Amino acid sequence: MSVFNFDNKTFTLVENSENGSANSKTIFEYKQEGSLVTADYHGGGIKYGKIIARLENDTLHILYQCLTDEDELKAGKATAKVSLNEESKIRLILDWEWLDKNEEKGSSEYIEN
Repeated sequence: MSVFNFDNKTFTLVENSENGSANSKTIFEYKQEGSLVTADYHGGGIKYGKIIARLENDTLHILYQCLTDEDELKAGKATAKVSLNEESKIRLILDWEWLDKNEEKGSSEYIEN
């Protein structure tokens, strides 16, 4: 059993690489059942997005997809290091990659609200 519980938690972006789609106005709403972690996200240029992930100790293995406000479909994969900050809020540090022909990569940080 993990020390991290994502169920009914909301996250926002702290920082993102320039080629990322999410921004500080994007809201991520998480659910968790055992090692299965999912999230819906929207706002900040995202009409709708979906995350499915597997939690393994302090690592989330993530697949994500979204439809942007410009009607662009995007998908990617990420590995997130999970930790707790000083206020015992979950912090995620992601290394991510788009799954299109350019395979652009980046990093981002999210914090539980």
